[in-house]
Amino acid sequence: MESEIAYDFPPMARIYKDGRVERLMGTATVPASLDEKTGVNSKDIVISPESGLSARLYIPKLPGSTGVPRKLSLLVYFHGGGFIIESTQSPAYHNYLNALVSEAEVVVVSVEYRRAPERPLPVAYDDCWAALGWVGFHAKGQGPEEWLNLFADLDRVFLSGDSAGANIAHNIAVRHGAEKIDGIGLSGIILVHPFFWGTEPVGSESSEAEVRDRVAAIWKFVSPGSVDGVDDPLMNPGKDPKLSGLGCSRVLVWVAEQDFLKDRGWYYGEVLRKSGWGGEVEVVETKGENHVFHLFYPTCDNAVDMMKRVVAFLDEDKK
Repeated sequence: MESEIAYDFPPMARIYKDGRVERLMGTATVPASLDEKTGVNSKDIVISPESGLSARLYIPKLPGSTGVPRKLSLLVYFHGGGFIIESTQSPAYHNYLNALVSEAEVVVVSVEYRRAPERPLPVAYDDCWAALGWVGFHAKGQGPEEWLNLFADLDRVFLSGDSAGANIAHNIAVRHGAEKIDGIGLSGIILVHPFFWGTEPVGSESSEAEVRDRVAAIWKFVSPGSVDGVDDPLMNPGKDPKLSGLGCSRVLVWVAEQDFLKDRGWYYGEVLRKSGWGGEVEVVETKGENHVFHLFYPTCDNAVDMMKRVVAFLDEDKK
């Protein structure tokens, strides 16, 4: 029994009938630290001892000053991994956020949400919502985390993530539009290669049963309580009646030419514009690249270009 496979999702994970979860990638970790190359400092903190919800915080190297610290935009980041693998401690995410914090001069809260299958959805969404609420406690400079009190401007908050993390960022922004967290001024969201899907193919999206069945199987596995399958509004924003209430005014979406999710990202921009939402959305396609290429090849020309444009999007709010 212990060696019999119940679910197999290569290259991410394998789940056995005895309940054992074997994560096949995304298990390496690096500690929080002062990054010698960028001067970015990071540390791990606990948000909720009851649930175990935690985060890795980042602040850029700041010039010495005897005056009041300069307030910086705050980016709340949600890592990808199909809701199953990866973490805030993964080397790829740690290195990416060190670089982003250095280039953009922002404060980052990278959320360690609980993952499926041990904690199926909507736990990850609820964790990330709780993390944003915890950030809001610092609006008057009297929250539990000194870095946020000193350096974070909560009138300039952004959400971002890649793949499943981009899905989370979108859904947290929708929830913020409906419920509004006190103290959070949500300026925009950055969705990199978002993990969205639907029953019907869009654009040139694959109609191959094997591809579509695989995505549907992953969603059913991580969200077993979903009654609408991949047309659940959490997975298919085009089915969400609350889409027009997205709680920010600016959205930047990245898609990659060779990514099977590419057309879903373009479709997201289309349905968002048609929803009645009054903000600005831009979809940018990177030619010749595949899913989350910027994490695997951070120094390639296309990744460098992506970083510059993400930094520009964050800087736009300062004007």
